[in-house]
Amino acid sequence: MNRREFLATSVAGWTTTGMAGSSAQAGSAARQQFFEWRQYHLRTGANRNAVGDFLKNVGIAAYNRIGVKPVGVFTPVYGPSKPTLHVLLVHDSLETVVNAEARLLEDSQVREKGASFLNASLSEPAYVRMESSLMVAFSHLPKLEVPTLKSRIFELRIYESHGAKAGKKKVEMFNEGGEIAIFKKTGLTPVLFGETIIGPSMPNLTYMLVFQDMADRDQRWQVFRDDPDWKKLSADPAYKDTVSNITDIILRPTDYSQI
Repeated sequence: MNRREFLATSVAGWTTTGMAGSSAQAGSAARQQFFEWRQYHLRTGANRNAVGDFLKNVGIAAYNRIGVKPVGVFTPVYGPSKPTLHVLLVHDSLETVVNAEARLLEDSQVREKGASFLNASLSEPAYVRMESSLMVAFSHLPKLEVPTLKSRIFELRIYESHGAKAGKKKVEMFNEGGEIAIFKKTGLTPVLFGETIIGPSMPNLTYMLVFQDMADRDQRWQVFRDDPDWKKLSADPAYKDTVSNITDIILRPTDYSQI
């Protein structure tokens, strides 16, 4: 069994068992998308834009051709201080999660137009390192919602839990507990909600919101905090101590981002 076969079998096995509960309530689990979140640690100097240039000129179109779409590309406004580029790949199935990179390398347009990126040398690499995590969409927001705002910023929030049971309970709070519904009612606009199934700092969930600007963000969060339904839900002892750490990152889309 090769590496890709092993990954496909392992993740598919998790999907069959781990998503069974949500499937019964929200229809077929196949309806839930998978989100691959990548963080590229960039080089400084001349090669700093190598990843972005590849995605802009070659990579995004190639991903789209194999069904990975939309592709989001973001730079941090508030977050990690080192030069980084955040990339969101949206998958409708695990098949593209497993095979996307191999298929890109087989793409003649990628090999031709992306040669300088693909053939970067050991002494002059295109980037320092890439970290990745894989999420499955929540049953109550099974697909990514592409924002329509022309001028926009994004808030990415990662909620870690101290154990698997607490992590599942926090996911339940968003789904069946109604927190996603309260978000929408109070003017917070979700782009995605995902439960991490492969990646660092597990167990955790990640969600992304979109705003016009920071003033819009602050105003909408205040409406949410003052909402009586949120106050009632947040006081529910069933959901006490479900989050042990929160990471908050503000992102700005690049001019070629599809999200």
